[in-house]
Amino acid sequence: MNSLWFFEDVNLFKVLCPHKFKAYKADHDFDAYQKQDYIYFEEDSANKVYLIEKGKVKIGYYTEEGNEIIKAILTKGQLFGEKAILGEEKRNEFAQSIDNTTSICPIGVQTMHELMRDNQTFSFKVYKFIGLKFKRLERRLQLLLFKDTKTRLMEFLQELCDDYGYDCDKTGDHVIRHPYTQKDIASLIGTSRPTLNILLNELKEENILDFNRKEIRLYEKIA
Repeated sequence: MNSLWFFEDVNLFKVLCPHKFKAYKADHDFDAYQKQDYIYFEEDSANKVYLIEKGKVKIGYYTEEGNEIIKAILTKGQLFGEKAILGEEKRNEFAQSIDNTTSICPIGVQTMHELMRDNQTFSFKVYKFIGLKFKRLERRLQLLLFKDTKTRLMEFLQELCDDYGYDCDKTGDHVIRHPYTQKDIASLIGTSRPTLNILLNELKEENILDFNRKEIRLYEKIA
């Protein structure tokens, strides 16, 4: 299965950005965001979709008790706010920059519909993306509900390996060079950062993996 947590199989920015279409390029700008800036809030009007040129964006919502639930952390080339294409009128989630140099390509829903109407291949890619995203979010919910934290971490690491990993020629280990902080990973698997750190150190002591800030090495015997 391809990544549950993000979409590295295709850089959607390269496919969808209006800069790639001559008719829209002249009137199209990028928006810059700092860390903790919100792109939109829950209940905001859903009249745009967004592509990430660079940086990272957190998608989530708040429970009635005020707890923050993280649905996804997205990086360069990825799309969010796409339910506006399907007729959503108000947001049921927030989108927040978690990087100091985030650059976003906003696309009005009307523009997106025009692009989809005029380009069948473009339209197919958009609907395929939306379908995959819904399936992966459903599977993520199942993991959060029915699997313990350590199992969720191991499955997440395996998917990181699929999307960001490569085989070390000398050892056969699987090396993952990824864009996520420990806080990001903890949010995505539904745990706290201290608990994640404990689990990673336990796995390190068990000789299952090794890790540093930007790299995780899964030893060949378990990857």
